[in-house]
Amino acid sequence: MLRILPPLVLLALWVWAFIDCLTTSEEDVRYLPKVAWVIIVLLFPLVGSIAWLAAGRNRARSRGRAVPWPSGPTAGFPEYERPGERFVAPDDNPEFLASLKKDNERHEDMLKQWESDLRRREEELRRKDEPEDDPRG
Repeated sequence: MLRILPPLVLLALWVWAFIDCLTTSEEDVRYLPKVAWVIIVLLFPLVGSIAWLAAGRNRARSRGRAVPWPSGPTAGFPEYERPGERFVAPDDNPEFLASLKKDNERHEDMLKQWESDLRRREEELRRKDEPEDDPRG
């Protein structure tokens, strides 16, 4: 178990540094271009990861840009803070409800046509099956 622990720690450090390097904005990267840091972290897992964490990222600058915690009645719901049209649930959207009503009326008309067609066909079949009144008798 103890022999497996150091490679696992190295792998975790490498993956964390690699993902951190990829997700860091170009403005927060120090000393080398971001692409160079990615290559260094990939090619030299231990040294590259430590170098990236120690010198590659400007941690003080990225901490200064922290987004303040939202407050107010719409806090945490950015869709309510956007200017312009607000999202409306389908059951509250009058256009959607009108389209449902229109579709429902169209389906009802279609059903009435089918019913009348079925009645007409049943009448025709009854006429064919009924014996004709014999004039002789």
